Amino acid sequence: MKAIAVSILLFAYAAAGAADIPAITAVKAAHMVDVRSGKLVDQAVVLISGERITAAGSQLTIPAGATVIDLGNKTLLPGLIDAHTHITGRPEDAGYSIIAKSIPRITLTGAHNALTTLRAGFTTIRDVGADGYTDIGLRDAINDGDVPGPRILASGPPLGITGGHCDDTMHAPEYKSMALGVADGVDEALKVTRRNIKYGADVIKICATGGVLSFGDDPRTSQYTLEELKAIIGEAHRLGRKAAAHAHGGDGIRLAVLAGIDSIEHGSYIDDEGIKLMKEHKTYLVPTLYLGDWLIDNAEAIKLPAPLLEKANVVLPQARINIGKAIKAGVPIAFGTDAAVYPHGLNAREFAVLVKLGMTPAQAIRTATVNAADLLGWSDKVGSIEAGKYADLIAVDGAPLNDVRALEQVQWVMKGGAVVKGN
Repeated sequence: MKAIAVSILLFAYAAAGAADIPAITAVKAAHMVDVRSGKLVDQAVVLISGERITAAGSQLTIPAGATVIDLGNKTLLPGLIDAHTHITGRPEDAGYSIIAKSIPRITLTGAHNALTTLRAGFTTIRDVGADGYTDIGLRDAINDGDVPGPRILASGPPLGITGGHCDDTMHAPEYKSMALGVADGVDEALKVTRRNIKYGADVIKICATGGVLSFGDDPRTSQYTLEELKAIIGEAHRLGRKAAAHAHGGDGIRLAVLAGIDSIEHGSYIDDEGIKLMKEHKTYLVPTLYLGDWLIDNAEAIKLPAPLLEKANVVLPQARINIGKAIKAGVPIAFGTDAAVYPHGLNAREFAVLVKLGMTPAQAIRTATVNAADLLGWSDKVGSIEAGKYADLIAVDGAPLNDVRALEQVQWVMKGGAVVKGN
């Protein structure tokens, strides 16, 4: 009996010891992109414990007992980052149809889009404008494991002036409709900034100029004053958040940069002064360019109202010319798409436009990895395949450093050590 008891005790100790040893997963692939150097690592191995990468390199020794995922001849990259999405929106909602959508329905649309985005290889996104804090609710549901999706930094309702790009101008006056983020004057702007943070905003989104998909405003004109912008951005920074400015026109870009903005979104009419200021202040530009192709080609199918299509036909082609100059001048660029203006899941089509405007494939990939991680303030979490980072990985066929379009067909996706697409 004593021998049996000792055997049972030893077995228990062994089991307890095994439980203390974290399970290791090893991901193997023929190649891995080192996004910092822009070079390939051959015979790549990534070791993962739990949600985090413990080691990555060429021909690493795989510990005994590790679970091995062999991706054969594929190329590994870090999970991609889209710094400008509207995860709860759809292209069909660019016109009057959005009026009939309830907040619960919009939220469920977001859940669908989140999975689509994740399976397209974007394991992290920044959402910069959603009705009724729907992006914040979706972020929390993903973090709690209720629905699948990418990591989300969410803004909630964007701040804008009465009648501006981020206000609701589709209703007749008698409905007295106004967007939740409308804030006029310094005091009101401070209050709405604080309210968004109260309800969970990770980032503050500001509409600094008019826009394309809004009635009655001009994308070239500024909307907030310098004093209002300083109040919003200063309060966001004081409370530990970054701020992003929708800005097409040169004056709005200039004011936002001088006020301390962290990123300019779109930048369609950026001029020499804007380029100079953004370089001096190290302000990121988040161009959203592929949407110009998709939106104009599909305007009839989505019933885009004529006034909005007219603006798109003027602004979007001009944006490519001006942003091409900004890229060549060395303005810091982070990857963004404005997904929702075109279907979620097509995010990676933005890469080819960046290459067409003068970037190398390696530079374009860097915008959606280390650059975007830096903009988000998450360089210690995502954006590269390095020890200590989340095990957010994707794999593609082909050679993305030669043809960046390979990223449009992601074959395998891992988020936080769990495979979410592929075997």
